[in-house]
Amino acid sequence: MKLYSLLLGGLINLLIGCGSGPTPQKPVITPALIVLGIAQDAGYPQMGCTKECCKRVLNNPSLKRFATSLALVDPANKKWWLFEATPDIKEQMQLFRELTDSAYNFLPDGIFLTHGHIGHYTGLMQLGREVMNTSKIPVYVMPRMKNYLTENGPWSQLVSLNNISLFDLAADSAVNLSKEISVMPFPVPHRDEYTETVGFNIKVDNHQTLFIPDIDKWSKFDKDIKEMIKKSNLSLLDGTFYKDGELAGRAMSEVPHPFIEESLQQFGSLYAEDKQKIRFIHFNHTNPLLNEHSNEFSEVLSRGFMVSKQGELIVLK
Repeated sequence: MKLYSLLLGGLINLLIGCGSGPTPQKPVITPALIVLGIAQDAGYPQMGCTKECCKRVLNNPSLKRFATSLALVDPANKKWWLFEATPDIKEQMQLFRELTDSAYNFLPDGIFLTHGHIGHYTGLMQLGREVMNTSKIPVYVMPRMKNYLTENGPWSQLVSLNNISLFDLAADSAVNLSKEISVMPFPVPHRDEYTETVGFNIKVDNHQTLFIPDIDKWSKFDKDIKEMIKKSNLSLLDGTFYKDGELAGRAMSEVPHPFIEESLQQFGSLYAEDKQKIRFIHFNHTNPLLNEHSNEFSEVLSRGFMVSKQGELIVLK
């Protein structure tokens, strides 16, 4: 199957809140993913950051990037699903509406959550009675995530007031969204203070997309990530930090992730066609991959890998 992508136009106007907004896009006619965010939980720029990495965005708001999130689009059934409910969900829902020319319901037909860190679930608050006061939006969760949302306020109010309906996920068990689309969670090692953490295998017919925005280290993963990549058509993988020492004055062992430099080494032996399946995502504000003009960005591309872009449309056929 052929996989290709394009950067949807008009994103800059939307992000800076001026102009006429994005140019309406041609209708999506096959299942697709739209990348609604590529940054780490705090977005880009990060609150309180006065370093050069964030100054470039403060001086040029068009460079702003939202926390990592995906939209899975099913044009045949006029449905779509959101992966991760980020703190930027308000802007991301509007971005989805603009990029699809309002062809779908504003609210998704379901939300899939990977885990309980702030950039991945706290956007649920926008569904509460203080904001949209939604009715029974399906939210797909693993057991500990379900317990966390049910037992802790203010999330428990979303459940008790039926703003959301929690649907059980089980490790390595697929949820069928249509005849051709399914989503299967699989456990990944991460800092699981409140909930477990999963990645997702998004399958459209025989086309498989891996989505692993957060993982501690590839060496801790009990699955063969290289074999998973080979079997996939696309792999959106944790690219939080580029290298060790990126957080000045802070022990990076406190927030373990596979450094991009480690991943380039880890996956360097893959065939070129498999390397091209890998798109790094979930970038901390310090990560030079947020700057498409950086030497590091060029280095990743020159070694055969890809970097996710906000607003990107990825056809899953």
